[in-house]
Amino acid sequence: MIEVEHLTKSYGRGNAVSDISFKVNKGEIVGFLGPNGAGKTTTMRIITGYLPATSGTARISGFDVAEQSLEVRKRIGYLPETPPLYPEMSVHAYLEFIARIKGVATADITNRTNYAMEATGLLERKDDLIKRLSRGYKQRVGIAQAIVHDPDVVILDEPTNGLDPNQILEVRNLINRLSGEHTIILSTHILKEVEETCQRVVIINKGRIVAEDTPQNLSKQRAGSERTHLLIRGDEAAVKAAIGTIEGIHSIEAKDKEGLLDVTVENQAGTDLRSQIAARVVTSGFELFELRSESLSLEEVFRQLTTEEKTEAAS
Repeated sequence: MIEVEHLTKSYGRGNAVSDISFKVNKGEIVGFLGPNGAGKTTTMRIITGYLPATSGTARISGFDVAEQSLEVRKRIGYLPETPPLYPEMSVHAYLEFIARIKGVATADITNRTNYAMEATGLLERKDDLIKRLSRGYKQRVGIAQAIVHDPDVVILDEPTNGLDPNQILEVRNLINRLSGEHTIILSTHILKEVEETCQRVVIINKGRIVAEDTPQNLSKQRAGSERTHLLIRGDEAAVKAAIGTIEGIHSIEAKDKEGLLDVTVENQAGTDLRSQIAARVVTSGFELFELRSESLSLEEVFRQLTTEEKTEAAS
């Protein structure tokens, strides 16, 4: 649905984007991540036809962004970081106006406008002036204008920027409802949002893609080992001695937590020792209150990748 191949954007002697390639399949929600200045917004602007690429290609539904831009624009909905709103218009009037300029057939404008308002929870505010809406509702209007013409692809650049936690949750739920009907690429700094919303992640740093996979696979690949977390009642030295004889365990760390031992066990990646650990704890006479697997969070993966890239560039 979205195909980016060897895309480069140069400004003078520097590249904002350097030879990047990735795909987004139909119905997917893909998170596009990177630190400030990494090239996220530049890439999105090229995909939407707002900026020309220096080299490489981008296609939406098979249409080349540079050579068939009008066809591409019919098939995308775009929410830039600052929503393109007209504050003096009502929600309903604004969305009807957007539907017209996006080429929705006259007979379908009312249905498409109502759909967009219903999907974004705006029906009760349809007669309100946009300038009187809260920031969260303005963001909903921004998303509504991106879907009013029923595009194949929806591109959202920082859709929860500046929102409070409740508003972030509302927008996150809205994006989840849109998945399946639309292919979505989502740029955000809120990594928790990506973990709970996106099926796949593309991480860009200094204009280059440094990782692409599901959040779960990225966590496993970067960890290098499996981690098991336990809460146990028992003597620290005795617990470590009992667990430490299990083959494959690399390290055991323990600290006191309200009278219990908070234990983290690391073992070789690709091995699951939870059943052996649990059995050893219980047969050794200790009380086991909790046992669960741990993996790197997406935030830890992101920090590793972007820090490594900076370190490599400096060396």
